[in-house]
Amino acid sequence: MLRAGIVGLPNVGKSTLFNALTSSRNAQSENYPFCTIEPNVGVVSVPDERLQVLKKLVKTDVVIPTAVEFVDIAGLVKGASKGEGLGNQFLHNIREVDAIIQVVRCFDDDNTIHVNGKINPIDDIETINTELALADMASIERRLERLTKQVKSGDKQSLLEHKVLTKLNELLQDAMFINIEEHFEEDELEIARASQLMCIKPVIYAANVSEADLASGNKYVEQVREYASKHSADVVVISAKIEEELVDLSPEEAKDYLKDLGVTSSGIERMIQSVYKLLDLTTFITAGEKEVHAWTVKSGSKAPKAAGVIHTDFEKGFIRAEVTSYKDFVEAGSYAAARDKGVTRLEGKDYIIQDGDIVHFRFNV
Repeated sequence: MLRAGIVGLPNVGKSTLFNALTSSRNAQSENYPFCTIEPNVGVVSVPDERLQVLKKLVKTDVVIPTAVEFVDIAGLVKGASKGEGLGNQFLHNIREVDAIIQVVRCFDDDNTIHVNGKINPIDDIETINTELALADMASIERRLERLTKQVKSGDKQSLLEHKVLTKLNELLQDAMFINIEEHFEEDELEIARASQLMCIKPVIYAANVSEADLASGNKYVEQVREYASKHSADVVVISAKIEEELVDLSPEEAKDYLKDLGVTSSGIERMIQSVYKLLDLTTFITAGEKEVHAWTVKSGSKAPKAAGVIHTDFEKGFIRAEVTSYKDFVEAGSYAAARDKGVTRLEGKDYIIQDGDIVHFRFNV
């Protein structure tokens, strides 16, 4: 399952956002640093209106959306890379996620203590990024030391790994997230990805604003956007407090509430969409009387790989895939009608799964 880690300085709204994301009150949200000691984990369903439409068409009572696992990681502080503020434990948790959501305080509130005593979103971002980079550099140095003997012996794979790690170490001097695809060749990318460095993970900056600034933003949001645009990162403007309030409302009430605030969708929906975009993910669907089930694959995945997401046997024994686009299926109204209209196709091993494909896999094991 896809995992996204929520990070940031203490008291920027991480746990409040986590509570909203997971529709829970599991994470404490107190006005002092380090109220989150162990990472809170919550599984969040990915909103997809198509599933409810298909539920009616195939006459099932069971809908299983795809999901994202969010990890609320305790607040980092300057010196975390050296263990300050329980930093070592928290940095380990960040290494285990697929994407990082960095919550940035973009609101003024004299009643909420800022760990640095002032509101400066760029300083906050750079504090976090510096600590992650320093921890990554320390990790690389340890790995380079272990490679010394193999490099001296002329081992080709060790030489390539040494080259990649050395380059990563140089890139980390700028203390910012790295898009490794811009800096490495294909044979080097595998080594770079395997490094599990924090600074190579996709990042979203969640600009946490007050209710009054949700629709139009503010000067702090503009600073974050300018920074993100220079570093190939995404920005989502959220109000963690509002998101937490939406939890207690019905879908209709929430929609009306957001409309009154001048926005069309919740920050959570935009956050999940941004994670999918960053990680280049695609959703395909299986639908029948038993259930309607959404599945997630990397964009560009071929049919056997998608089949393997459901069960490894499906990939091993893949024969072909029966595919109908969501739009065509809805217009037809049923599998039988889709086949009669000729919009259902039989695809082989080289077929690339498209977003919204309704798929029935045929396999033999």
